[in-house]
Formats: sequence, structure tokens, C-alpha cells
Amino acid sequence: MTSTPPGLSLGIDFGTTNTVLALAAPGAPASLARFPAPEGDVFAFRSALAFHAPPDQPTERTVEAGPWAIEAYVEDPLETRFIQSFKTFAASASFTETQILGRRYAFEDLLSAFLFKLREHGGETLAHLPARVIVGRPVTFAGAAPDPRLALSRYETAFARLGFSEILYVYEPVGAAFFFARTLKADATVLVGDFGGGTSDFSIIRFKRDGAGAFRAEPLGRSGVGVAGDAFDYRIIDQLVSPALGKGSSYRTFGKTLPIPNRYYSAFARWDQLALLRASRDMREIRKLEREAVEPEKIARLIEILDDNHAYPLYRAVSRVKETLSRQDQARFAFEAGGVSIVRDVARGEFESWIAPELAKIEGAVDEALEGAGLTPEGIDRVFLTGGSSLVPAVRAIFNRRFAPERIETGGELESIASGLALMGHEPDLARWGERAVLG
Repeated sequence: MTSTPPGLSLGIDFGTTNTVLALAAPGAPASLARFPAPEGDVFAFRSALAFHAPPDQPTERTVEAGPWAIEAYVEDPLETRFIQSFKTFAASASFTETQILGRRYAFEDLLSAFLFKLREHGGETLAHLPARVIVGRPVTFAGAAPDPRLALSRYETAFARLGFSEILYVYEPVGAAFFFARTLKADATVLVGDFGGGTSDFSIIRFKRDGAGAFRAEPLGRSGVGVAGDAFDYRIIDQLVSPALGKGSSYRTFGKTLPIPNRYYSAFARWDQLALLRASRDMREIRKLEREAVEPEKIARLIEILDDNHAYPLYRAVSRVKETLSRQDQARFAFEAGGVSIVRDVARGEFESWIAPELAKIEGAVDEALEGAGLTPEGIDRVFLTGGSSLVPAVRAIFNRRFAPERIETGGELESIASGLALMGHEPDLARWGERAVLG
């Protein structure tokens, strides 16, 4: 690894949806790494990979990441293996490897391929990296039975391949807390909620000034749950889109009327999985169902979405309606592509009823953090909420019920964790904040 300016600290927020990098020099604010993406300059690098090999040249393999991966997939979905949100498999012992274009990839292979492409697209900013990196990790990894030690060992292998000799893992909401602490004027006990794509995590930290006037921090409690923004998106798909494509409908066969199998719609949990559905045995069954369906026009819409690769525009429409409902009491869901048109007005209260199970889990995690810290809501001086889903009013309501509104702040939805991790790199006792892996 080539040399880097002395004292520079690097923080990496490897997220389910986006990855953000920040660098900080001693005594200076953190600055975000930026990428000249196809749609314009960005600092939130999409956590996605695309593997492409033309059928007539299977050895000519191309790997892309971030917005370039999305571009490659949209241009040629059938010949491109697209992987997003792969962080959700980090702590899964059942995920050992996946076959991509005839090669085997373990999780650490996917992550290191992603990191190498990210560094390449970062250009001169990321050409000279420090020997130490501070990596954010969720309080609770996603999955049914997550193994955090397995996840961190996989992280360690991937980050070591980039040449880092010292790797420190810090809870993501702790990084966000350090970002927020810059605004504090007095001692405060702070509850930080970080709402990502796959997890919702919470930390409680006490910030106190020392004799020199600098803030020192003491962790008091933490908790997390493996649901967040991606689960909200799927609820919208399941309630608004899938019924228009035949879910809940029926078909006739051998004189019987049977329900359309729900498994055809489970792939809508992640839009990149729809291309795999098109190439599966289920697709042959779906084409047959159009002839047997009680409402064949709905199955025809499903087939067109799969055949004509409308998945990405569909999920863009889902994101738009969720964002609008964060600002307004009502929004219009509008997806129109080819011959498919799904348009419907949605009330905020309706959306909130759909995500009620996820809200209950998030609410339980907040109470768990308070209990772990031995505090009541009255013992919290400030609340800082960050991450895209922190803007959802029903999520905000969880905190408004417990804390006075003037104590609650939001901000830095994409930058707070990476920036906080980079700033944390200049703490005199950094090891107490996370798990350290020294390699070499």
C-alpha cells in the first residue's frame, strides 16, 4: 500500500443499501469520498455488484460495483449476475458460497471485489489509504440466526486484502453519535438511532467534558433489530403491486379452482431477484397460468414486468411513494412501463398499518437499549436519529411517545456514520470503542 498523509483517519460505513467513506485529518472535520457516477457525482456508493460474461466469450469476465453495477444490469439483465444487499448474508452460517458465471464466491470474495472496485472509482482520493481503517458494524446483523463473530471474520478477510494492517469494528450508531457530538454545548446522555436498509440499531452514550474542555464518551447501552427500510419497501410491494400481478387471485385446473402460489411473489422482496425468476422453472408455470387464471390480465402484467425487465423502475416507484409519505399524508403510487400501469392513492395511515410488525420490533429494540443502560426516557438528554427510514413519521412517533420533541434531532442520513467513524479515529483510547483485528 502506498503512503498516505500522516494522521489521516479512514471510516467506512458498509451499508446494506449504500456504502460511504470518510477521511479526517487531526483537528479537521471529516470529508466524504466522492465518485463520478454515471448519473452524476455521488458520495453514497450503492452496495451492489454486477458480474458479466458474454455467452460467446465466457472467460471475458467483467466485474462492476455501485451505480456502474446497476447500469450494467439494466443494460443486459439476462447476461449479468447482479447482487445487492449482500451485507444481509454476512452473519449467515448457511451462506457459504454462491456460483457466479462458473466460479465460486464466498461472502469475503464478494466484499473484497466490491471494495476493490469502490477504491478504483474513488480515483486519487482513495489511491493512498492509511494502514488502519475503522469499519462500522450493526449492533444486530440481519438474518434469522446471525453469527456476529462469523460476520467480522469475513469482514476481516476482505478488508485485509486491500492492504489494511489494522482493522477496528465499531457499532454504527456509535459512529453516528460521534458525528452528532460536534453539536453538543454541554454534557449530555445521547440516544442514537441508526436506520439502515437491513437493520435498525441503537446506542446510548454519555458525553462529558474533561479538564481540557474536550468531550469524552462512555458507552452505556445498545440494541438492534434486523428490520429497516428494505422491509418497508417490501410491504409496499406486497400490498400495492403484487395483488395487481395476481397475488391473492386464483386459477382453474382439472375442474378445480386453486389459489395462485404466493412463492411467485416472494422474489419481489429484492428487485434484482426478478431476473432469476424469469430464468427459473417457475417462469414456465407462470406463462401457463395466464391461460388458466381467473384474472389473466393480472398474470399478463407479471409476465411483462419479468420479460421486459421493468424491475428497477418498479422499485424506483416504490421508493418515491415511501419518500412522499414521509412528507405528506397521502401519495400517489404510479408505475407505468410498457403495457403495465399500476396507479393508486395511498394514505399514510394505510402505509403505517402495513409496516406495523416492523414498527413493533423497532419499538422493542428502543426499550431494550434503555433497559440495558439502566435508564428511563427521562434520563436521555438528546436523541439523534439518522438513516433514511428515520424520516418515516411512524418511526419518529416511536421516539415522540417517549421523549420531548425538542430533544429529538435528525440529520446526516447518509454521512453521519462514516464521518463519525473517521473522527473517532483521533480518539486517544480508540480500542475501547470496538473490536480490533491486527493483521500481518
